[in-house]
Amino acid sequence: MMKYSKTLSVNKKLISVALSTVFLISACGEEATGTSGEGFNSDKDTNTGFDQGKLIASIVDNVITPTYQEFSSLASTQRQAINNYCQQESAFANNSGNEQLVSEAKALAKESWRQAINTWQQADMMQLSPLLIGDGALRNNIYSWPTQNTCGVDLDVTYFNAGSVNGQPYDIATRTASRKSMVALEYLLFNDDLSHTCTGSTVPSEWNNQTEQYRKIARCEFAGEVAKDVENNANELLTQWLGTDGNGGYAAKLKAAGTEGSDFATEHEAVNELSDAIFYLDKFTKDGKLAKPLGLFANECGAQACPEAVESKYSEHSIENVKHNLEALQMFMQGSLTVDEVDALGFSHYLVDVGDEVTADNINDHIALAIEITKNYQDSLATTLEADPDKVLSTHGSVKNITDKLKSDFITSLALELPKTSAGDND
Repeated sequence: MMKYSKTLSVNKKLISVALSTVFLISACGEEATGTSGEGFNSDKDTNTGFDQGKLIASIVDNVITPTYQEFSSLASTQRQAINNYCQQESAFANNSGNEQLVSEAKALAKESWRQAINTWQQADMMQLSPLLIGDGALRNNIYSWPTQNTCGVDLDVTYFNAGSVNGQPYDIATRTASRKSMVALEYLLFNDDLSHTCTGSTVPSEWNNQTEQYRKIARCEFAGEVAKDVENNANELLTQWLGTDGNGGYAAKLKAAGTEGSDFATEHEAVNELSDAIFYLDKFTKDGKLAKPLGLFANECGAQACPEAVESKYSEHSIENVKHNLEALQMFMQGSLTVDEVDALGFSHYLVDVGDEVTADNINDHIALAIEITKNYQDSLATTLEADPDKVLSTHGSVKNITDKLKSDFITSLALELPKTSAGDND
């Protein structure tokens, strides 16, 4: 394998120039890829001599596993921080605390959510079997976005407080994902309007007539229950990934690719599975987090820029989410969490080995540029959509530059197939 020394270096001149001249695109002017998922590249030789097994092991062990582990740890920290905040709210209500302690505890609870969601945005880019089975049930229980239901959350605050729903003991594990997950936690922690959001015939009974402190405590206590459920699901993800009691999880199945009895007939099939995962950047990041709020796709405002359509609108954390998605892709390209990991193998090294260092460099330069653009936001994504929509359009363009390369040169050079969600996609 050729020694790879250039891929992960950032061309500062390129970034400086591109930041001021990045191409502004529109949905109707985007480049079509013309490739299909099933069978595309299936006739190409994948036996190049590159050690695909080491690539799989590097991404599994150096990228995905530590990311899942970190999120599990942060989910536990989040639960503890929210429980401490609830204790301070209750103490204040009983005249044994003070507003400063409440404010400090709530700030720490919010920060614990930010830390957890940052790592989750990286984990969410790693769309592999534990997060996909059952129509993504486990993934949605951790983070239901783009599905969210604030009225459902408001109702479940009262159900949890009462201890029952529809005559049965309240059990958050049986509740639909849109009423819980990190999405519900954001709403409960960052939305200071204590009035319920329900507009239909089913509303939280007498909720708006309760005292402010009663509602704060009730919302916080439900947030603690949601945080516990998120932690349980984070641990379940880790269990399914790593396995228990000597029974290997999905990580072991990937690393066993090509061996007798493996779920993957060849190592290349497992590599394609890892490739499919990173196309989250196309469907969710480019389209859902940027194009939809921009109005390039229909949103709740019609076909126009719509601040209400951004992800994480209550915490104003939307652009940070995009940045962490990009950082996850960067990890897949380098095969590790950091650029200087010894003996790491990522997709960049594979591209170089098959003779396409140009594509490796282009993708990595585009990733570095896009990350730099997200760091240069002075306001939230929602505020920027109103004040400077062209800036958001250029951010979308910088991400599209990456996904265009992934859907063309990347899969062609590595003889991979596009996931069905991206096959034939011209956006």
